[in-house]
Amino acid sequence: MGKNHQMEVTFLGTGTSTGVPVVACDCQVCQSSDSRDRRLRTSVMVKINEHNFIIDCGPDFRYQMIRENVEDISAIIFTHGHRDHIAGLDDVRAFNYVLNKTVNVYASQEVVGSIKREFPYIFTEKRFFGAPQLEFHIIENQKFMVEDVEFIPIEVLHHKLKVFGFRIGGFSYVTDANYISEEEKEKLKDSDVLVINALRKSKHISHFSLNEALQVIEQVKPRKAYITHLSHFIGLHETIQKNLPDNVFLAYDGLTVNIKK
Repeated sequence: MGKNHQMEVTFLGTGTSTGVPVVACDCQVCQSSDSRDRRLRTSVMVKINEHNFIIDCGPDFRYQMIRENVEDISAIIFTHGHRDHIAGLDDVRAFNYVLNKTVNVYASQEVVGSIKREFPYIFTEKRFFGAPQLEFHIIENQKFMVEDVEFIPIEVLHHKLKVFGFRIGGFSYVTDANYISEEEKEKLKDSDVLVINALRKSKHISHFSLNEALQVIEQVKPRKAYITHLSHFIGLHETIQKNLPDNVFLAYDGLTVNIKK
């Protein structure tokens, strides 16, 4: 990405697969009156000049687009094929018929397979009336361009599942990970802003804990870091934030971060 680009990142959702509050849960986080403790499923929008790039569109995608008054998107880029990251794809139809455009989708071959299983009617030989109109682009662990913007995939592991994080200029984004190789961590170094997942304070089989995420942050040394994909087990936003390093922040839904490089 060229140095003249201005980048604005909006956290569309910062919660785990259940969202927060969790249905029927009466814990202090789920009952909190602090809006920062209410979390839709994890997704971000990266705005660069006139382009809006969406990373993942989960089951809350429609509401996220309405809440942020999004009138156009240039592409959707997927990290992996779990339902909390792909289930909103049907709602792309609105952009199809309001704007009379096909939406570009960037995903690995494995993620496209997950989308085919979830939305078989998108792929019928004879177009199913009302199906989203999508143009699929297969990505691998190498640089690719969307419009005039360079995306660098960062291959991480979500237990045994390969997931892509992405580096866009000074912005690095890693969700649904509990392991990053030393080679892939090199791609995260010198980030202006790093976003990384931490499900809860205790260890988990497929997500970083808060301490594990802080260790990665300490190792790759971004100027600022934001924690996302948070469950209700993380604790109250206000309480956790007080104990974080000065340059580390719990992300929350609707938060917007400007990145200049």
